Amino acid sequence: MTKFPHFIGGKRVEGRSGRFSDVFEPMTGEVRGQLALASRAEVRAAVENAKAAQPAWAATNPQRRARVLMKFLDLVHKDYDALADLLAREHGKTIADARGDIQRGLEVVEYSIGAPQMMKGEYTEGAGPGIDIYSMRQPLGVVAGITPFNFPAMIPLWKCAPALACGNAFILKPSERDPGVPLRLAELFLEAGLPAGVFNVVNGDKEAVDAILTDPDIRAVGFVGSTPIAEYVFKTATAHGKRAQCFGGAKNHMIVMPDADMDQAVDALIGAGYGSAGERCMAVSVAVPVGEKTADALMQKLTPRVESLKIGPSTDPSADFGPLVTKEALQRVKNYVEIGVKEGAKLVV
Repeated sequence: MTKFPHFIGGKRVEGRSGRFSDVFEPMTGEVRGQLALASRAEVRAAVENAKAAQPAWAATNPQRRARVLMKFLDLVHKDYDALADLLAREHGKTIADARGDIQRGLEVVEYSIGAPQMMKGEYTEGAGPGIDIYSMRQPLGVVAGITPFNFPAMIPLWKCAPALACGNAFILKPSERDPGVPLRLAELFLEAGLPAGVFNVVNGDKEAVDAILTDPDIRAVGFVGSTPIAEYVFKTATAHGKRAQCFGGAKNHMIVMPDADMDQAVDALIGAGYGSAGERCMAVSVAVPVGEKTADALMQKLTPRVESLKIGPSTDPSADFGPLVTKEALQRVKNYVEIGVKEGAKLVV
C-alpha cells in the first residue's frame, strides 16, 4: 500500500500526527494508499522551512527564477505520460482529460516565465516640484494554496507558478483524494533547481487548513473549492490579516435559442456535461432551451449521443469518461437525479 507523506524542506517527510486518511482507487473503489494528515506542528514546520528559504529566493533575480520554471516545464514534458497516468488513476478522469489537466497548468507556468517583464516598476520624473516617483514590486514572503480534488495538477500550478516567479515561498495543501501528483510536482520543482524549502506540500484536513489560515507568517492564501468553504477560508484568512483569493462553486447555464445549430449545441453540452465526468467548476449544470420546439429538437439529438457515450476505466483510451472520484460522489449524483424526478423532471437517459 502506498504511503503519501508531506514534502517539506526539499524532501518527503513521513507524517507524525498519527492521523491518516485512505486514498481510494476510483476504478475499483479499493484503498490504494494512506495519506498522512498534518498536525498544526507539521504545518508550522513547513512554514519555518519556507520562511528560511524565501529571502534567498527573493534575492535571486527574476530572470534566474524564470529559468527554474523553464527547466520545470521541460521536466514535466519528459514525465508527461507518467504524470497523466498517475493523475487518471487517482482521480478517475480519462488519460486525455488528465493530459489536459496538466497542460492547462503548464500554460500558467509559461505565462509566469514572463515575470521579468511583468514585474518591472515605473518611474515618473517631475511628478511635483522637486518630486520624482518610482514604484517597485516586492514578494509578500510565504504564501499558501488550498486546492480541490478535481484538477490536482492544473489548480496547484495556477496558484504556485505566479507566486514562485515573483519570489515568494509556497505551501500547498492539496486535496486528500488525489495527493500523488502534487507530491511529484514538488520533486520536479526541486530537480529543476528550486531551492529546498521554497515549495512545500502539507497533506491534511481541516486541522491543516486552519493552521494555514491562522499562521502569522503566511501572508496570503489562494483557495478553490465549494462556496461554503470558500466563504470560511476568506473570512478566516482576512480576519488574521492575510490577503485571500477564494473561488467558490459555480452553476453554469447554457441557453439554446430556436435558431441554434443543434448539432453544435449537442457537442457543447456533451463536452461541458460529461468531460471529466462533470467534476469541474465550468461543467454545464442546466441547459435552457427557449421554447418547446427547441427543447424537443435538442432532446432528439442529445439522447442518442448520451446513450452512445462509453463509460470505462480511466486508463482505457476509448472511454469517453471514467468513474467519479468516490462512491459518495456517485451517490450524490444519484440523489440529485431522484430529487429531480420527484420534482417533476422527465428522466431521459
